[in-house]
Amino acid sequence: MKILMVNKFFYIKGGSETYYFSLKKLLEQHGHEVIDFSMKDKRNFPSDYSEYFVNNVDYNDKNTILKKIQLAKNIIYSTEAKTKFENLVKATRPDIIHLNIFQHQISPSILDVIKKYRIPTVYTAHDLKMVCLNYKMMSHGKICEKCMHGHYFQCLKNRCVKDSFVKSSINVIEGYVHKFRKSYDSISTIITPSLFYKKKLEQFGIEKERIVHIPNFLESDTECIQIPENLKKYYLYFGRLSEEKGVLTLIKAAVKSKIEMYIVGTGPLKERLEKYIDKNKIKNVKMLGFKSGIELKTLVGNSKAVILPSEWYENGPYSAIEALQLGRPLIGSDLGGIPELIFENKNGYIFKNKDISDLKKCFDKMENLNASEYQKMERYSKDIFDKYYTSKVYYKKIFKVYSDLLI
Repeated sequence: MKILMVNKFFYIKGGSETYYFSLKKLLEQHGHEVIDFSMKDKRNFPSDYSEYFVNNVDYNDKNTILKKIQLAKNIIYSTEAKTKFENLVKATRPDIIHLNIFQHQISPSILDVIKKYRIPTVYTAHDLKMVCLNYKMMSHGKICEKCMHGHYFQCLKNRCVKDSFVKSSINVIEGYVHKFRKSYDSISTIITPSLFYKKKLEQFGIEKERIVHIPNFLESDTECIQIPENLKKYYLYFGRLSEEKGVLTLIKAAVKSKIEMYIVGTGPLKERLEKYIDKNKIKNVKMLGFKSGIELKTLVGNSKAVILPSEWYENGPYSAIEALQLGRPLIGSDLGGIPELIFENKNGYIFKNKDISDLKKCFDKMENLNASEYQKMERYSKDIFDKYYTSKVYYKKIFKVYSDLLI
């Protein structure tokens, strides 16, 4: 089977790329041919199809007015992406197209090519862009669902995209253009990593017959670290340091609980969090910066529990799956797909999002577990991973999706 996979970044930038390259490897291991389509970047991994990639786009660069106008146009509809994608389709003749994140830098223009050649297409919804113009159904620090059923003018009214009238306007135009053109109708099947996202897309008007819930996966045969029993003395957050992740709430709860907390990652909130810790002379919270590879895995594997304090509709976070793989209990907020990862307090606890006192209660409960109770949580986390999140489980499900589309 030939699968043309699309993702706008071709290096590990986040969860979508972790998924992309893991799935690419998995499919190739099973004898399928994977064709890449992405954006050019000096950080990219090698690809036999890089000549077809779109030119690099960085919306954070300082650009001339003329360049900004061109970039705005490309968000709505990129003729370059459409042309290069069509050339790739004609050159490779794929059986299936599998879309990941493609909006903005590539744009929905490629959906016209899919429609033209009637190629069965799968879209993994890593975010909520299909129904929410700023991806995350969050506006000015609060959950927002005002654009339900395509009422995109609400995005402009509330300046939902980076609190900018201009950027919100561009996204509103993009939303209405592709709503009226029915661009997304060319997607045959939508995969949601969380059941919550499946229900949310249905609530926003996507036909339930088009949506399949398949949790993300990790390779289960990767080398696992040894976990010394006497090192489970700290709790861990690892991921992006941004407002919607709830890290400030986490720090405040950790201070009240007096537990040892490690924070791993980087992002726009990094300096603010460091200043808060320094100003308040907080000693039990340590900012460790960006970590990856075996260093990160060691930190995860030796933690007492991994914390997911998100204050937005999280999907199926890889940080949680990586924690489960290493048998780590979880403490997570009650939003999005996070509660699906915590089974009736058997492998962790759920707290009310933004509620410092409720999160503190979860820390207290974890601290009061005896050795036997805690070990049961560890085993249950590992059992959950083996049952739902391995590559073997995922391949069976994704192969069925592909096969059903080719009948």
